[in-house]
Formats: sequence, C-alpha cells, structure tokens
Amino acid sequence: MKLSDIMSHAGLAFYPSVALVLFVIVFMAILFWVFRRSNRDRWATDARMPLDDVHPQQPRARKE
Repeated sequence: MKLSDIMSHAGLAFYPSVALVLFVIVFMAILFWVFRRSNRDRWATDARMPLDDVHPQQPRARKE
C-alpha cells in the first residue's frame, strides 16, 4: 500500500496541493521583498560590509 493510497482514502489528498500553493505564495513574497527598489541600498551596503576596512562595522545586535 502506498502513502498516496492512504492519504486519498483518509480524505487528505488536498493537503499537499494547499502546501504547494502556500509555499509558492511565500516564495514570491520573499522574492518581491528582496528585489524591491527601496531595499537596493541596504543590500549594497550589506554586500560591501565584509570588505570595508575604512568604516568597520559591528555585527547587528541580537534582539531578544
């Protein structure tokens, strides 16, 4: 007996589809957030941070 047989007989066959749709929505939201124009300066600053010897940076404080 396969797992797909068990899930279909138990009425759980739509859960993988729902999970896939939720994953795609979250993935697209993260892509949108990363590639927004307003974040471009932040990513450029963060990209230069390891090589910037003139203005050494401290790691960001951990919020607890």
